[in-house]
Order: sequence, then structure tokens, then C-alpha cells
Amino acid sequence: MDAWWMCEVPYPHVPQGVLDATDSVRASLPNRWCDPRVAADLFEEVIDEYLLCDEMGLNVCATEHHAGINSLLGANPMLVSVLARQTRKARILSLGTLVSLRREPVRVAEEYATADVISRGRLELGFVKSGGTEHASANASPINNIERYWEAIDLVSKALTHHNGPFSWEGKHFTHRHVNIWPRPWQERLRMWAATGDPHTAAEVGRRGMVHTLVLRGHEGTRRAYAAYRKARAEAGLPPASTDNFAYSAFVYVGDTDEEGMEVGKKLLWFLHTSLKSAPQYAQLLPGTAPPEVAGQAWRTRPKADPAQPEKGVSSAHQNAAKLLSITADQAMAQGIMFAGSPDSVYAQIKEFYHDVGGFGHLTMIGRTGFMTHAESEKSIRLFGKEVLPRLKEIAPAAPTLEAAK
Repeated sequence: MDAWWMCEVPYPHVPQGVLDATDSVRASLPNRWCDPRVAADLFEEVIDEYLLCDEMGLNVCATEHHAGINSLLGANPMLVSVLARQTRKARILSLGTLVSLRREPVRVAEEYATADVISRGRLELGFVKSGGTEHASANASPINNIERYWEAIDLVSKALTHHNGPFSWEGKHFTHRHVNIWPRPWQERLRMWAATGDPHTAAEVGRRGMVHTLVLRGHEGTRRAYAAYRKARAEAGLPPASTDNFAYSAFVYVGDTDEEGMEVGKKLLWFLHTSLKSAPQYAQLLPGTAPPEVAGQAWRTRPKADPAQPEKGVSSAHQNAAKLLSITADQAMAQGIMFAGSPDSVYAQIKEFYHDVGGFGHLTMIGRTGFMTHAESEKSIRLFGKEVLPRLKEIAPAAPTLEAAK
């Protein structure tokens, strides 16, 4: 198993009263609450942590979000290019550009081809479906978002692999009559990833042979999505997927003892407790986010406060977010969305989860968020690299789960 460390560079330094008063900390919180000097310090710390990962044998992963305290990374390719120049050994995963919100996928291909050349072939390219607030921030329509997502991926892929002069792209959502990117990427074909949790999209990821990553989906959701991926590959007549086709993303913190690991690990849950707060106009009330047969109900009602009683018309993603807003550390660990404790405990937790869901070849670690300090983050990276990662690389292959895709 490979490990990929990531930090979204959150900005938690906003008074709680301000956070309580705003309708959405991921879309409408005024940026006057962001001190650029504090932001500069955060970027410096996190980039140093990425460089430590390179030293300790971990790969690195950079993500992207917009207009909120959960992440200052509004321009993923910029950080990816910094890491391409400053790291030496680590593979670099962009997970990723919100490609369906970008009006020019060819520019995306140019940005990543350049980063791949700078890194001398260490780049991997990941795509994520955009969330509700991201549509508002990008002034993009959520209608036909999935169609744009797959077409943009196809256009980026062709731009990165076509080397025989200009080609024309006349698609449903994108038109580009002269595609001929310079420089061409270092690698003949960049490995591509996609992050999704719903079985329908997971099946398409399987048919395309991309690496399928699940983010904070826990035991049941991960088994179900992996099963949909495998079933789609089989139905398409493709070879069976190996563990290298699968990845899982969770919060990870390693301390000297279980008590230390748990105490600091609790800080990781800030991401869920605070930065998932979003008003309905940025979530289930956006046009196109609910199926037509229930869209009217979604507009008339809001999600119920009790997550055990999900409301019709509210998407599974929004139901999942509602559950995560109040999750405790013990619940997060029981559900398999956080691995925390001593090196021995963290290894055992990951190994148990690995076998329960049928195996995966990549662990993408959300290693710092909220009010974690630079020192705490570096300590976890060192302990993970020295005492956990070598054992993860030796885990025996797991038997794929036979749970039917639903």
C-alpha cells in the first residue's frame, strides 16, 4: 500500500461568533476575516510538511476548494507546481481540479503537463465532482454537471496524449478547434484518479479503468462503491481490478501513545464540525441537484435535524454531511473515517479496514486540519513514515468483497 499525505490548508482563525452568524462558511463568509499574513505562515508550514513527506517516503496529494475556511487552495495547479519543483522522490497527486467548473479544460491540461515536466514524470491527475458551494463560487450551473465532468476528463486526457499536431474538439459542452499543448507531458500517459462515493459514478470510473478513491465513506459506503466498480469492469469485459485500482481517504494522526494520538486526532474533526456548514441555497436548493421527481419537495423543505430520518429529496451527499457535522472521535474511528493512536494502533486500524472493504492500494491521508500545530503535524508524519508505512507496504492482498452493487 502506498500512502499520500495531504492538507487542504484550512483557515480556522475566525471568531466563533462570526462563524455561528454566517449562513455558510464555504461560500459567503467575507474574506476580510482572512489575514494574508496568517495565510502566508500557514502555506509556509504546510509546504514544509509536504517536503518532510518527501523525506520520509510518503507521496503527496493536493486538493482544491473555493471561497471558504475549509481550504485556502483555490488554485490547485499552483501548489502542485511548487511541489513538483521542491520535492525529489514523492509522486504528486492532484485530487483535484474541479474540472466541470473550469470553462477551458485545455488550460487544465496545459497546467498539468507543465507540472509533470517540472517534476520529471511524478504527477498523477485526479478529478472530483464539485460540491454545491463550488458551483456558486465558480458562477457555474449545477445542471448537467456530471455530463460536463466526463466530457472535460475526456478532453483533458486527449490533450495530454495526442502528440501529432492540432486536433479539433466539438463536444456537447466544450468546443476547441485547435488543441496542441506545449510542453507535452513527461509521461506518455498520466495515471488518472476519480473521487466519488455513489455506485453509479463508481461504475463509470471502473469502466474507464481510473483509480477509484473514496473520501470518508466508511465501511459500508466503501464496500458498495468498490463493488459497483468491479461489477462495471466485469460487464465491460475488462480485466479484474487489482488493489492498485482502489484508494481510500481518511483522517490520520499518529502519536507516541494511543492517548496522544486520540487527543490530537480529535482536532482533525474540525473539518467536519465547522467547514461543512452550508446554507440550503448552496446545497439541495441549487437547480439540478435533485432528481426531477423530487426537486419540488427539495425546494419546499430543508433536511431534518435527525440524520437517522433522512428527508426525501435530499441527496445522499447532503445526508452524509449532516451526519458528519456532529460526529465524535470514537464514532469517526468506529466508522473508519479516522485512524488515530500509537503507530501500532494506527497500523492495526488501517489493516482491519483494508480487509473489511476488500483491499485498496492507496491511502490518502488527511493529515492536518483545524487547529493542529505545525509541530503536531510533523510528528505524525515522522512516526507514520518510520513505523506505519513500512508495515502497510507488506500487507497481504485482501479478498475482494462480493457485496452486490446497489
